[in-house]
Amino acid sequence: MHCATTGLLPFTPASGEWTAADVQQLYRRLGYGASPAEVADGLLLTPELLVQQLLATAAGRDLPPAPEWATWDYDALAATGREPFTLYLEHMQEFMLLSLEHGVREKLVLFWHNHFVVKYESHSCPSYLFGYFRLLTTYAFGNFRDLVREMTRAPAMLFFLNGFDNRRESPNENYARELFELFTLGENNGYSQQDIVEASRALTGWNQWTSYCGEVQWAPWGFDDGDKTVFGRSGNFDYAQLIDVLFEERGALIASFICRKLYRFYVNPEPDEAVVAALARTFVDSDFELLPVLRELFGSAHFFDPANRGVLIKSPMDLALGLLRQGGFGTFDNHRDWSFWALTNMGQQLGEPPDVAGWPGDRSWIDSNRISLRWELTDGFSWAVYNHDATTLVDFARQLTGNSREPEIIARAVVDYFIPRGLPDEAAYDLAVQALKWEVPANYYENGQWSLDWTTAPWQLVVLLQHLGRRPEFQLN
Repeated sequence: MHCATTGLLPFTPASGEWTAADVQQLYRRLGYGASPAEVADGLLLTPELLVQQLLATAAGRDLPPAPEWATWDYDALAATGREPFTLYLEHMQEFMLLSLEHGVREKLVLFWHNHFVVKYESHSCPSYLFGYFRLLTTYAFGNFRDLVREMTRAPAMLFFLNGFDNRRESPNENYARELFELFTLGENNGYSQQDIVEASRALTGWNQWTSYCGEVQWAPWGFDDGDKTVFGRSGNFDYAQLIDVLFEERGALIASFICRKLYRFYVNPEPDEAVVAALARTFVDSDFELLPVLRELFGSAHFFDPANRGVLIKSPMDLALGLLRQGGFGTFDNHRDWSFWALTNMGQQLGEPPDVAGWPGDRSWIDSNRISLRWELTDGFSWAVYNHDATTLVDFARQLTGNSREPEIIARAVVDYFIPRGLPDEAAYDLAVQALKWEVPANYYENGQWSLDWTTAPWQLVVLLQHLGRRPEFQLN
């Protein structure tokens, strides 16, 4: 076990022990970090109230408006001259903007995108892409059984895992296999090959459409209406009844599998099995509603345990959006194309996970090529903030330090704000101080003339951020 666990007891710090680092830990993991103002507001609430507020706000937000092309088939696209790939790109960029502005719901949607994987290139239909993300957003905090049922007939999934081709006279087991192996139970966990065969028969029938990229409809002629036997139960199951049987017969296994995956995504790559088991019990007891599980996890002392900080390697989304959101810099809208393709080059092209298993995450995010790309992203965003409005950087430093004139205080505050566990020793902090001091002659610091009002102060903060971006600790969340 990676740390001494406190189970899922609520996090109830003594008076004065609810810190800015605690608030930032919650915001970093639940979303993409907090600005200094959000940290200050969070400290005014108890941990329980802040967790409830963040989750309730995210779950209760209205869905974003549908684009005009949300239901267009390929003929409608052709008639308007709209390029499908351009609409895909715009939709993914809009998702990034919402992630930067809000974060909590979008990060959970990204989790589900990497769980119920589909690849845009498998259909190249903007309407299917929209419907898929709308489904993930609608059910992100809702009932997992309902999400599985609806995902089973989502056009994007039907095309990616061959459900559209699965007919009674020509069965295709692809979706049935992944339904058990990747989406609900885990590999070789509680099902047999015969269960897959029989389940694939129950999943037949979604075989009809009138046009490319058009609505996929139920086709009685494609449905296998014979009895099927799945998990020892027999009947003329269709897709919806199959999902009911799956959750009724294998509910405990499903709960453990999903809660372990949530834990690895939000808490630590090495699961605490006692905590996972407790979360799974909550999941079953709540009839597979997700909000009770998330409230219990994020409100727990275990989540806030120092041993669970700085143990996740940032995804490209975490890296890019975390820097902008935590700093309150918010310049993404001016760099939409660059930002999307920067993430793609670092291995996270939204809408296009590498395969049905999704992005493996953790250490796979970093190799000898991608680490330099991550440095370049931090450099680029730091420069973009400076170029857009240099005073933003100075205002940020003032908020952290109360307008300190001491480079040592400013550098340490910025380091500890962005890096969960700080730097390993004083020598590393000294290097950060030297980066901040830049090329300003030493006497200006020694005689107290230098301050954040200094002409070069904004650029000095850029140099500090770029220095931090190259620290290994900066890659951790």
